Amino acid sequence: MKRLREMGLMALALVALAGCGHDAKQARLMVIITPSLDNPFFGQEAAGAEAKARELGYQTLKFSHGDDAFKQSELIDTAIARNASAIILDNAGAQSSVAAVQKARNSGIPVFLIDREIAARGIATAQIVSNNYQGAMLGAQAFAQAMGEKGPYVELVGKESDTNAAIRSKGFHEVLDQYPDLRMTARQSANWSQSEAFTKVQSILQAHPEIKGVIAGNDTMAMGAIAALQGAGRGDVAVVGFDGSNDVRDAISGGKAAATVLQPAWRQAQYAVELADKYLREGKTGQAEKLIMDCLLITRANAARLSNFALK
Repeated sequence: MKRLREMGLMALALVALAGCGHDAKQARLMVIITPSLDNPFFGQEAAGAEAKARELGYQTLKFSHGDDAFKQSELIDTAIARNASAIILDNAGAQSSVAAVQKARNSGIPVFLIDREIAARGIATAQIVSNNYQGAMLGAQAFAQAMGEKGPYVELVGKESDTNAAIRSKGFHEVLDQYPDLRMTARQSANWSQSEAFTKVQSILQAHPEIKGVIAGNDTMAMGAIAALQGAGRGDVAVVGFDGSNDVRDAISGGKAAATVLQPAWRQAQYAVELADKYLREGKTGQAEKLIMDCLLITRANAARLSNFALK
Protein backbone atom coordinates (compact mmCIF):
# COMPACT_ATOMS: atom_id res chain seq x y z
CA MET A 1 0.00 0.00 0.00
CA LYS A 2 2.87 2.34 0.84
CA ARG A 3 4.40 1.62 -2.57
CA LEU A 4 1.07 2.35 -4.28
CA ARG A 5 0.70 5.62 -2.37
CA GLU A 6 4.23 6.66 -3.42
CA MET A 7 3.49 5.80 -7.04
CA GLY A 8 0.25 7.78 -6.84
CA LEU A 9 2.04 10.82 -5.45
CA MET A 10 4.67 10.56 -8.16
CA ALA A 11 1.94 10.41 -10.80
CA LEU A 12 0.26 13.49 -9.37
CA ALA A 13 3.58 15.30 -9.32
CA LEU A 14 4.20 14.44 -12.97
CA VAL A 15 0.74 15.71 -13.91
CA ALA A 16 1.40 18.93 -12.01
CA LEU A 17 4.77 19.36 -13.71
CA ALA A 18 3.20 18.74 -17.11
CA GLY A 19 0.59 21.35 -16.33
CA CYS A 20 3.24 23.83 -15.26
CA GLY A 21 5.17 23.15 -18.45
CA HIS A 22 2.06 23.88 -20.52
CA ASP A 23 1.42 27.13 -18.62
CA ALA A 24 5.04 28.18 -18.98
CA LYS A 25 4.91 27.51 -22.69
CA GLN A 26 1.71 29.53 -23.02
CA ALA A 27 3.22 32.29 -20.87
CA ARG A 28 5.99 32.66 -23.47
CA LEU A 29 3.56 33.60 -26.25
CA MET A 30 3.70 37.06 -27.83
CA VAL A 31 0.80 38.08 -30.07
CA ILE A 32 1.53 40.61 -32.83
CA ILE A 33 -1.43 42.45 -34.39
CA THR A 34 -1.05 44.97 -37.22
CA PRO A 35 -3.47 46.53 -39.73
CA SER A 36 -2.18 44.33 -42.56
CA LEU A 37 0.44 41.70 -43.27
CA ASP A 38 0.46 42.47 -47.01
CA ASN A 39 1.14 46.22 -46.78
CA PRO A 40 4.97 46.57 -46.80
CA PHE A 41 5.07 48.93 -43.81
CA PHE A 42 2.83 46.86 -41.56
CA GLY A 43 4.37 43.65 -42.85
CA GLN A 44 7.82 44.80 -41.79
CA GLU A 45 6.48 45.84 -38.39
CA ALA A 46 5.16 42.33 -37.88
CA ALA A 47 8.35 40.73 -39.22
CA GLY A 48 10.55 42.87 -36.98
CA ALA A 49 8.51 42.10 -33.88
CA GLU A 50 8.40 38.40 -34.69
CA ALA A 51 12.15 38.18 -35.28
CA LYS A 52 12.99 39.88 -31.98
CA ALA A 53 10.40 37.87 -30.01
CA ARG A 54 11.76 34.57 -31.32
CA GLU A 55 15.32 35.72 -30.63
CA LEU A 56 14.26 36.28 -27.01
CA GLY A 57 12.68 32.86 -26.77
CA TYR A 58 8.98 33.61 -27.29
CA GLN A 59 6.49 31.84 -29.45
CA THR A 60 4.55 34.21 -31.72
CA LEU A 61 1.21 34.58 -33.41
CA LYS A 62 0.70 37.24 -36.10
CA PHE A 63 -2.69 38.65 -37.04
CA SER A 64 -4.06 41.60 -39.03
CA HIS A 65 -7.21 43.55 -38.17
CA GLY A 66 -7.61 45.35 -41.49
CA ASP A 67 -8.35 48.64 -39.67
CA ASP A 68 -11.55 47.04 -38.39
CA ALA A 69 -12.02 47.80 -34.68
CA PHE A 70 -14.49 44.92 -34.25
CA LYS A 71 -12.06 42.41 -35.74
CA GLN A 72 -9.31 43.89 -33.58
CA SER A 73 -11.45 43.25 -30.49
CA GLU A 74 -11.95 39.63 -31.58
CA LEU A 75 -8.18 39.21 -32.03
CA ILE A 76 -7.59 40.61 -28.54
CA ASP A 77 -10.06 37.97 -27.30
CA THR A 78 -7.99 35.33 -29.09
CA ALA A 79 -4.81 36.59 -27.41
CA ILE A 80 -6.54 36.46 -24.02
CA ALA A 81 -7.84 32.94 -24.68
CA ARG A 82 -4.32 31.81 -25.66
CA ASN A 83 -2.95 33.27 -22.41
CA ALA A 84 -0.52 35.54 -24.24
CA SER A 85 2.33 37.09 -22.29
CA ALA A 86 2.07 40.38 -24.17
CA ILE A 87 0.47 41.96 -27.20
CA ILE A 88 2.31 44.10 -29.75
CA LEU A 89 -0.36 46.20 -31.47
CA ASP A 90 -0.57 48.70 -34.31
CA ASN A 91 -4.13 49.67 -33.55
CA ALA A 92 -7.31 50.20 -35.58
CA GLY A 93 -8.11 53.74 -34.45
CA ALA A 94 -7.22 56.15 -31.66
CA GLN A 95 -10.69 56.20 -30.10
CA SER A 96 -12.07 52.84 -31.18
CA SER A 97 -9.10 50.87 -29.82
CA VAL A 98 -9.22 52.08 -26.23
CA ALA A 99 -11.78 49.47 -25.12
CA ALA A 100 -9.83 46.60 -26.70
CA VAL A 101 -6.57 47.65 -25.03
CA GLN A 102 -8.40 48.05 -21.71
CA LYS A 103 -9.86 44.55 -22.11
CA ALA A 104 -6.38 43.07 -22.50
CA ARG A 105 -5.13 45.04 -19.50
CA ASN A 106 -8.05 43.83 -17.39
CA SER A 107 -7.05 40.27 -18.30
CA GLY A 108 -3.51 40.88 -17.11
CA ILE A 109 -1.93 41.13 -20.56
CA PRO A 110 0.27 44.18 -21.18
CA VAL A 111 -0.16 45.90 -24.54
CA PHE A 112 2.69 47.63 -26.35
CA LEU A 113 1.48 49.98 -29.09
CA ILE A 114 3.56 50.79 -32.14
CA ASP A 115 3.13 53.35 -34.93
CA ARG A 116 -0.29 54.63 -33.80
CA GLU A 117 -1.20 55.87 -30.35
CA ILE A 118 -4.61 55.66 -28.70
CA ALA A 119 -6.66 58.49 -27.20
CA ALA A 120 -6.01 57.48 -23.61
CA ARG A 121 -3.12 57.20 -21.19
CA GLY A 122 -2.49 54.65 -18.46
CA ILE A 123 -4.00 51.71 -20.35
CA ALA A 124 -1.25 50.60 -22.70
CA THR A 125 2.07 49.73 -21.08
CA ALA A 126 3.92 51.60 -23.84
CA GLN A 127 3.06 53.64 -26.91
CA ILE A 128 5.99 53.85 -29.33
CA VAL A 129 5.31 56.22 -32.21
CA SER A 130 7.20 58.09 -34.87
CA ASN A 131 7.59 61.83 -34.58
CA ASN A 132 5.04 62.31 -37.35
CA TYR A 133 4.94 66.09 -37.06
CA GLN A 134 8.72 66.42 -37.30
CA GLY A 135 8.82 63.94 -40.18
CA ALA A 136 6.04 65.69 -42.06
CA MET A 137 7.90 68.99 -41.79
CA LEU A 138 11.01 67.34 -43.26
CA GLY A 139 8.98 65.97 -46.16
CA ALA A 140 7.21 69.27 -46.76
CA GLN A 141 10.49 71.16 -46.93
CA ALA A 142 11.83 68.70 -49.52
CA PHE A 143 8.55 69.00 -51.42
CA ALA A 144 8.73 72.81 -51.51
CA GLN A 145 12.28 72.63 -52.82
CA ALA A 146 11.35 70.05 -55.46
CA MET A 147 8.60 72.39 -56.67
CA GLY A 148 10.89 75.39 -56.78
CA GLU A 149 8.80 76.93 -53.97
CA LYS A 150 5.89 77.72 -56.29
CA GLY A 151 2.99 76.19 -58.17
CA PRO A 152 -0.26 74.27 -57.60
CA TYR A 153 -0.17 70.99 -55.71
CA VAL A 154 -2.35 68.19 -54.34
CA GLU A 155 -2.36 66.64 -50.88
CA LEU A 156 -3.41 63.03 -50.35
CA VAL A 157 -4.49 62.40 -46.77
CA GLY A 158 -4.64 59.05 -44.97
CA LYS A 159 -7.54 57.48 -43.13
CA GLU A 160 -9.43 60.29 -41.40
CA SER A 161 -9.92 58.31 -38.16
CA ASP A 162 -6.17 57.74 -37.85
CA THR A 163 -4.40 60.27 -35.63
CA ASN A 164 -1.28 60.03 -37.80
CA ALA A 165 -3.17 61.26 -40.86
CA ALA A 166 -4.12 64.51 -39.12
CA ILE A 167 -0.70 65.03 -37.53
CA ARG A 168 1.14 64.55 -40.84
CA SER A 169 -1.19 66.92 -42.64
CA LYS A 170 -0.62 69.58 -39.97
CA GLY A 171 3.13 69.07 -40.24
CA PHE A 172 2.97 69.46 -44.02
CA HIS A 173 1.07 72.72 -43.76
CA GLU A 174 3.28 74.11 -41.00
CA VAL A 175 5.91 74.38 -43.75
CA LEU A 176 3.99 74.67 -47.02
CA ASP A 177 1.69 77.46 -45.88
CA GLN A 178 4.74 79.67 -45.37
CA TYR A 179 5.34 79.72 -49.14
CA PRO A 180 2.94 82.23 -50.70
CA ASP A 181 3.52 80.91 -54.23
CA LEU A 182 2.60 77.34 -53.33
CA ARG A 183 -1.13 76.75 -53.85
CA MET A 184 -3.06 73.66 -52.79
CA THR A 185 -5.70 73.00 -55.46
CA ALA A 186 -7.05 69.73 -54.01
CA ARG A 187 -6.91 67.82 -50.74
CA GLN A 188 -8.49 64.37 -50.62
CA SER A 189 -8.35 61.30 -48.42
CA ALA A 190 -7.22 58.11 -50.13
CA ASN A 191 -7.41 56.08 -46.88
CA TRP A 192 -3.76 54.97 -47.07
CA SER A 193 -4.71 52.97 -50.21
CA GLN A 194 -2.70 52.76 -53.43
CA SER A 195 -5.74 51.97 -55.58
CA GLU A 196 -7.74 54.84 -54.08
CA ALA A 197 -4.83 57.23 -54.57
CA PHE A 198 -4.53 56.12 -58.20
CA THR A 199 -8.22 56.80 -58.85
CA LYS A 200 -8.23 60.10 -56.95
CA VAL A 201 -5.17 61.45 -58.77
CA GLN A 202 -6.60 60.42 -62.14
CA SER A 203 -9.72 62.48 -61.38
CA ILE A 204 -7.72 65.40 -59.98
CA LEU A 205 -5.57 65.51 -63.12
CA GLN A 206 -8.69 65.89 -65.24
CA ALA A 207 -9.99 68.75 -63.06
CA HIS A 208 -6.58 70.35 -62.42
CA PRO A 209 -4.13 69.48 -65.22
CA GLU A 210 -1.94 72.36 -64.04
CA ILE A 211 -0.75 70.61 -60.86
CA LYS A 212 3.01 70.42 -60.32
CA GLY A 213 3.21 68.34 -57.15
CA VAL A 214 1.60 65.62 -55.03
CA ILE A 215 2.42 65.25 -51.35
CA ALA A 216 1.08 62.06 -49.78
CA GLY A 217 0.53 61.02 -46.17
CA ASN A 218 2.10 57.63 -46.85
CA ASP A 219 4.18 55.85 -49.48
CA THR A 220 1.36 53.55 -50.55
CA MET A 221 -0.69 56.56 -51.66
CA ALA A 222 2.43 58.10 -53.20
CA MET A 223 2.86 54.98 -55.34
CA GLY A 224 -0.76 55.24 -56.47
CA ALA A 225 -0.16 58.86 -57.42
CA ILE A 226 3.02 57.95 -59.34
CA ALA A 227 1.14 55.29 -61.30
CA ALA A 228 -1.61 57.75 -62.21
CA LEU A 229 0.92 60.40 -63.24
CA GLN A 230 2.85 57.93 -65.37
CA GLY A 231 -0.37 56.83 -67.04
CA ALA A 232 -1.08 60.44 -67.92
CA GLY A 233 2.45 61.05 -69.19
CA ARG A 234 3.14 63.53 -66.40
CA GLY A 235 6.76 63.08 -65.46
CA ASP A 236 6.97 66.76 -64.53
CA VAL A 237 5.07 66.40 -61.21
CA ALA A 238 7.05 66.25 -57.96
CA VAL A 239 5.93 63.48 -55.56
CA VAL A 240 6.83 63.13 -51.89
CA GLY A 241 5.64 60.31 -49.65
CA PHE A 242 5.96 59.22 -46.04
CA ASP A 243 7.09 55.87 -44.54
CA GLY A 244 10.36 54.99 -46.26
CA SER A 245 9.24 52.02 -48.34
CA ASN A 246 11.42 50.12 -50.79
CA ASP A 247 8.96 51.01 -53.57
CA VAL A 248 9.33 54.76 -53.11
CA ARG A 249 13.06 54.32 -52.55
CA ASP A 250 13.23 52.81 -56.04
CA ALA A 251 10.99 55.56 -57.42
CA ILE A 252 13.37 58.18 -55.97
CA SER A 253 16.37 56.44 -57.49
CA GLY A 254 14.54 56.29 -60.82
CA GLY A 255 13.58 59.97 -60.76
CA LYS A 256 9.84 59.30 -60.31
CA ALA A 257 9.66 60.70 -56.77
CA ALA A 258 11.52 63.49 -55.01
CA ALA A 259 11.63 62.17 -51.44
CA THR A 260 10.02 60.17 -48.68
CA VAL A 261 10.21 60.29 -44.91
CA LEU A 262 11.47 57.22 -43.10
CA GLN A 263 9.72 56.23 -39.93
CA PRO A 264 11.68 53.36 -38.37
CA ALA A 265 9.00 50.65 -38.42
CA TRP A 266 11.41 47.76 -37.92
CA ARG A 267 13.18 49.36 -34.96
CA GLN A 268 9.90 50.46 -33.33
CA ALA A 269 8.54 46.94 -33.46
CA GLN A 270 11.71 45.37 -32.12
CA TYR A 271 11.96 47.95 -29.34
CA ALA A 272 8.36 47.19 -28.35
CA VAL A 273 9.28 43.52 -27.97
CA GLU A 274 12.40 44.41 -25.98
CA LEU A 275 10.31 46.54 -23.61
CA ALA A 276 7.70 43.80 -23.33
CA ASP A 277 10.38 41.27 -22.41
CA LYS A 278 11.84 43.62 -19.79
CA TYR A 279 8.39 44.29 -18.35
CA LEU A 280 7.63 40.58 -18.09
CA ARG A 281 10.96 39.92 -16.37
CA GLU A 282 11.12 42.98 -14.09
CA GLY A 283 7.56 44.25 -13.78
CA LYS A 284 8.39 47.60 -15.38
CA THR A 285 9.86 49.00 -18.59
CA GLY A 286 11.89 51.77 -16.99
CA GLN A 287 10.53 54.15 -19.64
CA ALA A 288 7.68 56.63 -19.97
CA GLU A 289 4.49 55.28 -21.52
CA LYS A 290 4.76 57.41 -24.68
CA LEU A 291 8.02 57.16 -26.57
CA ILE A 292 8.75 59.11 -29.74
CA MET A 293 11.27 58.25 -32.46
CA ASP A 294 12.39 60.90 -34.93
CA CYS A 295 11.99 60.38 -38.66
CA LEU A 296 14.63 60.76 -41.38
CA LEU A 297 14.39 62.35 -44.82
CA ILE A 298 15.16 60.04 -47.74
CA THR A 299 16.30 61.61 -51.02
CA ARG A 300 18.41 60.45 -53.93
CA ALA A 301 21.50 61.13 -51.79
CA ASN A 302 20.76 58.33 -49.29
CA ALA A 303 18.07 56.22 -50.97
CA ALA A 304 20.51 53.38 -51.71
CA ARG A 305 21.01 52.86 -47.97
CA LEU A 306 17.31 52.34 -47.31
CA SER A 307 16.00 48.79 -47.00
CA ASN A 308 12.85 47.47 -45.32
CA PHE A 309 12.15 50.68 -43.39
CA ALA A 310 15.64 50.91 -41.95
CA LEU A 311 18.64 52.99 -43.03
CA LYS A 312 21.70 50.78 -43.34
